[in-house]
Amino acid sequence: MRVTLPSLAHLRAEYDELRARGLRLDLTRGKPSAEQLDLSAPLLELPGAGDHRAADGTDVRNYGGLRGLPELREIFAPLLRVPAERLIAAGNASLELMHDYLVHAALFGVPGGDGPWRDAAFLCPVPGYDRHFAICEKLGIEMIPVPLTGDGPDMDEVERRVAQDARLKGIWCVPKYSNPTGEVYSPSAVHRLATMHTAAPDFRIFWDNAYAVHHLTEERHEIDDVLAMAANPDRPLVFGSTSKITFAGAGVGFFGASEANLDWYVGHLGKRTIGPDKVNQLRHARFLRSPEGVLEHMARHRELLRPKFDLVDTVLADQLHQAGVAEWTTPAGGYFVSLRVPPGCATRVVKLAGDAGIALTPAGAPFPYGKDPDDAVIRIAPTFPPLTELTEAMNGLALCVKLAAAERT
Repeated sequence: MRVTLPSLAHLRAEYDELRARGLRLDLTRGKPSAEQLDLSAPLLELPGAGDHRAADGTDVRNYGGLRGLPELREIFAPLLRVPAERLIAAGNASLELMHDYLVHAALFGVPGGDGPWRDAAFLCPVPGYDRHFAICEKLGIEMIPVPLTGDGPDMDEVERRVAQDARLKGIWCVPKYSNPTGEVYSPSAVHRLATMHTAAPDFRIFWDNAYAVHHLTEERHEIDDVLAMAANPDRPLVFGSTSKITFAGAGVGFFGASEANLDWYVGHLGKRTIGPDKVNQLRHARFLRSPEGVLEHMARHRELLRPKFDLVDTVLADQLHQAGVAEWTTPAGGYFVSLRVPPGCATRVVKLAGDAGIALTPAGAPFPYGKDPDDAVIRIAPTFPPLTELTEAMNGLALCVKLAAAERT
């Protein structure tokens, strides 16, 4: 597309006016808004006084139950495509489960392997989730980027690498409404991941299904069942949580896998805790009631979120389409929009926006080690601010994109 921008002098004058407004706006992280959190206010009244026994008679106030309450696992099993008997309901965050699995793998090795994960490497589809990459960086696990195609990772590249390099122990996947691109893995991508030959016998797919029920349209996109089609039943590790369903800071994390993986994980877990917060699990089970109850609850989230994503798309189209200096995703679910600006401009856009009081995630965040080789991708998180603030932030961001592009022409 041909670039058509106002003059640099005109854009700088507009930018000076933007800075003079003294904005304090934040688009850095995908947090639920206060209105979304209010949808789960009844949780604070559950369980009622004297009503503290689970369906199997367990007194949830006491120790025990490392695998979590069966009734909550039954609710989330079909949503995460994991049989209830192979699903653990744990503490507040799925990120904790992923972190702990990797730490235990690095220290002790995993089922089907030949010892601790020393000198390990991971494939990292990009753009991706910065907190996944932070775990690997913390543990000294080498990260190898592979591009996303719109239907999942570039599987030709993935298959070539895992077949040749036994150091490759895993791949990070956000298979539905990926963070930040919003793509949904195709049946072909899921099948190839589940059945590909790997040089490492203990290769793992970290299947972070964080947005399993986070639809932004009436259509509920689904992904194939990676556990059911896995050639090696120990390969897929399925993660999910209620963090963006109920209370982000007081949710329940889930981990689904083969029995060998679960027994291995619970064996390590039992050295760290005597059981999860079953009171919180019981209140979630009673509040959400069923898989259908979860979907009904998420439809109310969609009513709050859809206008924000529509606003982002409208502002970017109005401000940047004719200028020809950016491309962006229009996700059907999830929590993010991925904005691609001219190469070499992302860091400058983030700096300009920050100086004008609009906080954005660092430009390289969706890439291992924080290094975007093209310096072109910016993750937008529109969920938290109210619409009035989001409008200001997006108009300001669009101006910063045009100014950064004009400076390079």
